[in-house]
Formats: sequence, C-alpha cells, structure tokens
Amino acid sequence: MSQTGEKLPASEAFPHPLIARFAGDLAQLWPEGGKLGLAVSGGPDSLALLLLAEAVAPGRIEVATVDHGLRPESADEADMVAQICAENRLRHETLKVTVPSGNVQDAARGVRYNALADWATRRGLDAVATAHHADDQAETLLMRLNRASGVAGLAGVRARGKIPGIDIPVLRPLLGWRRAELVEIVEAAGLQAVDDPSNADPRFDRVRMRQALKECDWLDVRALAASANHLADAEVVIQWAAQREWQEHVTVSEDAIRYRPAAPAAVIMRVAGRAIAMVAGGNIRFGNVARLVQQLAAGKSGTLGGVMASSDDGEWIFRKEPPRRT
Repeated sequence: MSQTGEKLPASEAFPHPLIARFAGDLAQLWPEGGKLGLAVSGGPDSLALLLLAEAVAPGRIEVATVDHGLRPESADEADMVAQICAENRLRHETLKVTVPSGNVQDAARGVRYNALADWATRRGLDAVATAHHADDQAETLLMRLNRASGVAGLAGVRARGKIPGIDIPVLRPLLGWRRAELVEIVEAAGLQAVDDPSNADPRFDRVRMRQALKECDWLDVRALAASANHLADAEVVIQWAAQREWQEHVTVSEDAIRYRPAAPAAVIMRVAGRAIAMVAGGNIRFGNVARLVQQLAAGKSGTLGGVMASSDDGEWIFRKEPPRRT
C-alpha cells in the first residue's frame, strides 16, 4: 500500500461537475450546515468522500478512522488515512475498538457507530458523514429480499439518520453515486485506496451478491437503490400507523397485554411484535412473529420466546409463559 504524498486536489482543480453534484447532495441532506465529521476507512468509497467533502467544505471537516483490529493491516490503513489528513492539515483521529464475538459484521457495525458517536460528541461536530453508496444499497436490498425480509429490512439505510443515543445526524450523501464513479475519483487524485481482502471473500453474502450484480447488466443499480429509499419512506408510515394502533387498541396490565387488531396486516405485525418483545423482555425475529400472528388470526394459540399468546373473540392476549415443571 503506497501513498503519493501529494495534497488533495484544490477545489479549483477538481472537476467542477463533481463538486456541484456533491454540494447539491450534501445541501439537500443537511441544509443547516456546520462542522462535518467524516468516517474514512481508507477504502475507495470513503477516500472519495474525503476528496469531495474537502472540495465542498474546506476548513469545516474532521476525519476519524475506526480501527476494529480484525486484520493485521488495519493499524497501517488507519495510519495511511492519518498521513493523508496530516499532509492536508485536516484533524484526524484513529478510534480503536474491540469487536465482540458472534456475528462479526453486525458487531463491528455496532461498536463502530458507538465510537463515532463518542468522537462526534467530544469534538462538537454537527453531523457525521459515511460513504454508503448506491451499490451498497442495492446489494442490501437484494440480500434481504432473498431472506424474505419485511419492509423494515428492505428499507436499507436512510440518506439521513441519527447516531443511536445522540442527536447528531448521520449523513450518507453518496447514496446516488456508483462504486465505479468513486473509484475513478480516487484514482484521478493519485491516491491508492486500501484493498480489504474481505471484499473478495465469497464466504460473505454481500460479496456473492456483489458478484451476481456484476453479471446482471440488465439490473439498474441506481433504480434498486431508489426503491430501497421508497421502502424506507414506507417504513416511516408503518411505524407511525403502528404507534397509533398501539395507543388506540392495546391495553397493558401487570399480567398481560391485550390487543384487538383493527389495522392492515403490516401494522398488526408490528404491534404484535412489540407486545411479544415487551412480555419476553427482548427482540423477536420478524419471521417468528409472522407465524404466530397467522395462528392468532385463525383463532389459535401459540408460544414464542417465552410468551404465551391466545385469541379470545377477536382479542389477542399475550402473557409470560409459565415455568415448566421438572
């Protein structure tokens, strides 16, 4: 992995159409503006984000690299980003985290956002931007379609969200950009991006989906990403409707939660899932909730995650399952 040592292109030397395009995308997501933090790993996507953001908002950005410690090269990669930032007088921090065992990718995502939240709060940043792009969004949509996910799973990432636990917005201004475009930007700047070997490891679902997308030239990746955005809008509507259904048709007591469904199926599923999770004291998988809801709709009883559910004259009752005798 080499680094040219050259400074990032000045805004006047950067292709103006790219600057204008990124400026418009960022302004649409973040009209209030302010001090922007960038999550930069050293890969082509995040380096392109760094190049574009520095061209659009010089003097208003800071950079963080999260070192998960999952590969021997990760410390060197963080140092490479730190060097680029030092050469361009950009403040940079390496955030070292420990990833718990289990689903490594999910666990890494959780600790990464926690680290970025702490960093953004400490540095007084007004927003944090990540380099998710259209290909990421399309891959996620297709993977979750393949798992029969509901609307919440199919929605993908929002162009603007929040870091869990704090009010600082997370911006994803590259969701309308293709991976190939970002690679070209980095190469044109004379930078050599990090080559993470996991991005070519067929053991990961995302890598296999990425390869399948390359072979399906009839699929429009930007259209898939746009569909994920539409599903994200639909998810907000379902959440709103589920909250109203809960307020109007659910009664919570010490020994049970009673629900008399009066909404479309997608909303009923959310309300029932929330009731089950409350009684069980934890999250329940969507597919399991769907099967139990089908049983209740047919007037049958069932159990899930330590919750006993029954149907009585159109009213669904959720109670903690009594302990089994030994």
